[in-house]
Amino acid sequence: MKSDQTNIYPTFDLFNSRKDKEKCLSQKSRCIWMTGLSGSGKTTIAVALQRELYKLGFLTQVLDGDNIRSGIGSDLDFSVESRIENIRRVAEITKLFLNCGIITINCFVSPTIAIRNIAKDIIGVDDFEEVFINTSFEECEKRDVKGLYKKAKLGEIKNFTGLDAPFEKPTGDHINILTENRTVEDCAKLLLQSILPKITYNE
Repeated sequence: MKSDQTNIYPTFDLFNSRKDKEKCLSQKSRCIWMTGLSGSGKTTIAVALQRELYKLGFLTQVLDGDNIRSGIGSDLDFSVESRIENIRRVAEITKLFLNCGIITINCFVSPTIAIRNIAKDIIGVDDFEEVFINTSFEECEKRDVKGLYKKAKLGEIKNFTGLDAPFEKPTGDHINILTENRTVEDCAKLLLQSILPKITYNE
């Protein structure tokens, strides 16, 4: 249920602008939205990308699915409704970081095109860089670093993406990072090459 907005008076126009903050940080803020199956390498690549960006002097914030669900999303389950609400919250948080001039690297399964479009609509198309961490179900199952695939196949986890819940690959404009037969560092450098022109500040 949507809350009553009658007595809410936003004051965004009183603060320093995003442009001012980007100038202060000498970077352009942007959302790097990584989607892919559980175990595909989203967070691992995000960590490597963050380190590369840090070396180059960029300020970033990684928003990771497990971290979010242990905090602001701790009241949510994995139903379709909760997944949508989780992504909505993340998108709103991302907007705040972008307004501060900070580059966000978001790691979320976000399994359907519709769910990712919710995030894109909130964040804004021009600020949303969709990245498909392209790893096959078989490879993710082989890695199974969290033991989730085994639990899902035993029926201990319901609505598991790729097994009994759908995953829809990106179809529109996106960056495709095929991870198999590539190191984490190689994947991060490929991604860095794609996003660097879009976050480099030119006054």
